Amino acid sequence: MNKTILRVAILMLIALFSAFSVMAQDDTSDTSTTDASAVPLPASYYLQGFGFEYQGWNNCGPATITNALTFFGYSNNQTRAANWLKPDSEDKNVSPWQMVEFVNTQVPEIPVFAMTRSGGTLQLMKSLLVNGFPVIIEEGYDPEPDRLGWMGHYLLLTGYDDASQTFLTHDSYLGANLNYSYEHIAEFWQHFNYTYIVLYDGSREAELLGLLGSDADEYQNATNSFAIAQQEAVEDDTDGFAWFNMGTNLVHLAELQTASGNGDIAQELYVNAAVAYDQARNLGLPWRMSWYQFGMFEAYYNVGRYSDMIALAQNNLNDGGGQFVEETFYYGGLAREGLGEYSRALSNYNAAITFNANFLPAVDARDSLQSQLADGG
Repeated sequence: MNKTILRVAILMLIALFSAFSVMAQDDTSDTSTTDASAVPLPASYYLQGFGFEYQGWNNCGPATITNALTFFGYSNNQTRAANWLKPDSEDKNVSPWQMVEFVNTQVPEIPVFAMTRSGGTLQLMKSLLVNGFPVIIEEGYDPEPDRLGWMGHYLLLTGYDDASQTFLTHDSYLGANLNYSYEHIAEFWQHFNYTYIVLYDGSREAELLGLLGSDADEYQNATNSFAIAQQEAVEDDTDGFAWFNMGTNLVHLAELQTASGNGDIAQELYVNAAVAYDQARNLGLPWRMSWYQFGMFEAYYNVGRYSDMIALAQNNLNDGGGQFVEETFYYGGLAREGLGEYSRALSNYNAAITFNANFLPAVDARDSLQSQLADGG
């Protein structure tokens, strides 16, 4: 890869980030928050009160969210979460937003809620634990490299120890109370944009937001997260994960701008996200990457690169597991609809819904297209 091209792209994204960073500061209301990095923490801490069960087949997400919920007195096993999150046991991926949705809408018997953010730090994870907030991180994983290869995984953090430089975790695949080094967490957490899920009692929401500091605001969080990825790409312009994370954060910023009615701004963000993803793919990514993270599809969709979306979806179908990911069919459907291939689009949407009836993006896309066709659109 031509390093001059990489540096030009980085500079372009830095300029874009600087403009939107100022905008985020202008748009974000002034709130009193606590900077977690500035608060002294004990040298070690272990949060008590978790149950544990090993995951079933492809059940990392349901098992990990179940283990986290036990902290609040939740007594069901992982089957309840699995039945809602992934009705088909072959489903290879449950995304953080789906786990948050499960907690926030499907567990009414306890006053527990969840939120997800990106750009997390080791210091923040420690602070959350010390203050009694269970936290799950999403990371790259390769427990048996000769047999399984790289994949996505969730870890429930339950404690830390600075002396040994380790986090204590409940790993639904390998067992309870397993130590992972700070170095390991930092390396593999980057693969998923330092994404984390925090669970909290509803009465403590304000306290949690204070601990998150500027990351409490979703737009500022995406801005902060982009800055982390940008700095990593500046330090090593061959770091494909840094480029991928830049793309992911730009897509998130674009989605938030769209929701605020700023379509022109969102479009520019999508264009630059596509640039970042192109560089990530050129540098090389794990072949299972598009089973778990879908910002590439969103960026390409919003800049009209439907053929690239179809190629990504086809790669998923051909790789021996991506056919068990509902997003494969959903994004294939969006691309077919963009090309005017409405029958094939509906077929794709229905395939996603058949696989997971609770995957609402596909339901909404199907219903919208059927309505347009019924109206003669």
